[in-house]
Amino acid sequence: MDELDYLQAEVDARLHRQIEQARWLPARPVSAFVCEDCGVPIPDKRRLALPGVQCCVDCQTINEAMSGRYARRGR
Repeated sequence: MDELDYLQAEVDARLHRQIEQARWLPARPVSAFVCEDCGVPIPDKRRLALPGVQCCVDCQTINEAMSGRYARRGR
């Protein structure tokens, strides 16, 4: 076995290890490109900051307010 064969075997082994590691990585939630409620494009910064985001900021604020996640003022 010459030097090139040895190097190719090392590259193949490294690639095999990387593929095996990638198979065990948890899947990241997929973010929507447009808001599921109003259809407005979701900015890339929001999509990257919150993996799996499905709504724009305005609709998310409304959804959270409607579900009672925000403390009501005046209590």
